[in-house]
Amino acid sequence: MTGHVAHGGAGKAAGNRPRTLLWLQSGGCGGCSMSLLNAEHPTLFEALRMAGIELLWHPSLSERSGGDFIALLEDIVAGRQRLDILCLEGSVMCGPNGTGRFHMLAGTGRPMRDWIADLAQVAGTVVAVGSCAAFGGMTAAGCNPGEACGLQYDGNRRGGLLGEDFRARDGLPVVNIAGCPTHPDWVLQTLALLAADELAEQRDLDELARPRFYTDHLVHHGCPRNEYYEFKASAERPGELGCMMEHMGCLGTQARADCNIRPWNGGGSCLKGGHACINCTAPGFETPAHPFQQTPKIAGIPVGLPSDMPKAWFVALASLAKAATPERLRRNATSEQVRVPPTGGRKTP
Repeated sequence: MTGHVAHGGAGKAAGNRPRTLLWLQSGGCGGCSMSLLNAEHPTLFEALRMAGIELLWHPSLSERSGGDFIALLEDIVAGRQRLDILCLEGSVMCGPNGTGRFHMLAGTGRPMRDWIADLAQVAGTVVAVGSCAAFGGMTAAGCNPGEACGLQYDGNRRGGLLGEDFRARDGLPVVNIAGCPTHPDWVLQTLALLAADELAEQRDLDELARPRFYTDHLVHHGCPRNEYYEFKASAERPGELGCMMEHMGCLGTQARADCNIRPWNGGGSCLKGGHACINCTAPGFETPAHPFQQTPKIAGIPVGLPSDMPKAWFVALASLAKAATPERLRRNATSEQVRVPPTGGRKTP
């Protein structure tokens, strides 16, 4: 596509002119774009049209040649083309030795890092799509040889490429749609709110500048294994049905996202697929200092307890819950399929 102009949208700005959006990719895998293409009801392009957003360019969706793309960037920086929303997917590559030359924008002789910084200065809003763009993410894991960082965070430290005091033209800091990958609805709902001038820093963003409509929830909410959690009937090996917090490294009681309330692809989530939550919306999730599918413990007590429960209360309640665990849950928790079905209920006379 050469530029998707969406007229007649529902946003406040759509009655006058479409909001323009430029999507760039840097140090990442493209997984957030892959996820975005799975948007349903509405689809990606239907959502942009309804929000009154014109997609100026996307590296996987646009047909503009390299020369046309570079000309577009030059027009934006020079002020000849208005840019309302700048989206970055993937971390900012600052290496080697702070030069940014690990990621050069072909045909320009300049690091992508420098283009991103220039475009951010003229953009109405800057949006980090995914935990890499927000905090550094997987690209910054280990010893971070690429010197990867986020747009306004380096891990959990404010700063990043643009600095902790950065504000875009609309007055907002970088909006961090964290996740690895992001749910398509997180991205599209954020863009719709921006297009309608309905996103405010103090009201709608949390302490890490993530949209609160999904981070005011825990992954634990709606978890299909909640009955096992309540009785502390725990899985011990991959594939088993029980709660994965005690032994399998699940961080769903701490991770802030609505993954089990807002299902992926119509019905999925990591936990529904049998995988422990690794808290991918948080900075530093990529380096947990222990295997992802193991729960670190001290004196047999999991270190990663529910974020808003005192440890002493949890230990006491867990002991009571284990003592009251129904045999059905106890047996099914360490099985890969239901061995003991529920019984009881109203009997037919």
